[in-house]
Amino acid sequence: MLECLLVSFFTKSLACVAVISMVAISPQPAFAETLYQAMAKAYENNPDLNAARAGLRATDEGVALAKSGYRPIIAAEAVASSTNTEGFQTDAASVGVSINQTLFDGFQTRNNVRAAEAQVFAGRENLRGTEIDILLATVQAYVNVNRDNQIVVYRKQNIAFLQEQFSAAKARFDVGESTRTDVSLAEAQLAGARASLTAAIAQAKSSAAVYAQIVGTMPKSLKAVALPRKLLPPTLDSAVSQGVTEHPAVLASLYGVDAAGYNVKSQEGTFLPGVKLSGSVSEADGGVSTARVEARVTVPLYQGGAASARVRQAKEQLGQQRILVDKTRRSIQQSVITSWTQMEAAQATIEANRAQLSAANLALNGVVEERRVGQRTTLDVLNAQQTVLNAKEAISQSERNAILASFSVLASTGKLTVDRLGLRVANYRAEDHYEATKDRWYGLRTIDGR
Repeated sequence: MLECLLVSFFTKSLACVAVISMVAISPQPAFAETLYQAMAKAYENNPDLNAARAGLRATDEGVALAKSGYRPIIAAEAVASSTNTEGFQTDAASVGVSINQTLFDGFQTRNNVRAAEAQVFAGRENLRGTEIDILLATVQAYVNVNRDNQIVVYRKQNIAFLQEQFSAAKARFDVGESTRTDVSLAEAQLAGARASLTAAIAQAKSSAAVYAQIVGTMPKSLKAVALPRKLLPPTLDSAVSQGVTEHPAVLASLYGVDAAGYNVKSQEGTFLPGVKLSGSVSEADGGVSTARVEARVTVPLYQGGAASARVRQAKEQLGQQRILVDKTRRSIQQSVITSWTQMEAAQATIEANRAQLSAANLALNGVVEERRVGQRTTLDVLNAQQTVLNAKEAISQSERNAILASFSVLASTGKLTVDRLGLRVANYRAEDHYEATKDRWYGLRTIDGR
């Protein structure tokens, strides 16, 4: 009777080990949502990205604001007066229109427009950088959910295996073929596995909440992700070269230098002469009309030192922007190298972890067989199973690291974009709003009707 019971138990244990091993190495089934679909959703719905787009639209208005220096200022006037002189009261009223037009301001308006345009171009690059950050955050959230869901599955399988070990230990103890220690060991391992499963479920829910924050929807079932090998640069040197020349942060800092340079010229323009033309037409009581035209030339002689201070300040700001370009390039170079080395390390770790899992499965099968003939203990089986579980979770973690690092390389080189990824989503065109608003002379409504 005891022999039949033990044979039946060990047969079930071996079958369970085989099933767990097959789950670990078999490909995952197809699910509903891919990583690229998730990135498309984030591109359309992420509030941080939409806020950055609104900020760029506000920056676009800076060009229209600068161009107002070219345009006249027109005002309607109405004047009413009453004068009492030694008891005699005189009332007067007039209405009119005045126009003021700047003809020359030392090229300040021209340089202000160019500075505003450079700020727009810098804003577009900053927006592109925000898009890259959001897409990379989507990748991280996606692979975190996949990893945590896999770990939950592995720990549930581990509980099923340990439950059988506990039941078998009790059965052997009941017939006098085992000790209370074996039962307690199996029970303790099972309780610990349940606690670990609870922690894994909590972590999976937390990762799902982060995913929903970025993408806009809760993850339901996610496909496995392959490394984007075709999108990656061929070598580390080429990746660094792309990053320090094409990353949005570098381009934005270069446009910042342009804007600061035009600001210097604009401040220097305050030392040049200015020419303004003004005119007015008014009609007083009695139908008396008055027209006046005035041209005024102003030559600055001394402005209290304020103009000189603003020029010096603008030059220091220009120097600061040039330094920031070097700082940005160094930061991008460090980011590319770090992401590349992490990608290579994660890929090597995957191979090592897979070899560890294969060896751990063989060891577990052997330990179970040896325990059947009395050469191993329950503790040996439990330790071997824990090694298998650790190897599975290590593979999940290293696969997550490899995918995230590879997409981080794309992000660091400035290539993690909608066009590069081929996302099926309408590309946001910042140029449309700029072209529609840069030359507007009037109007309170925004381009979208607000």
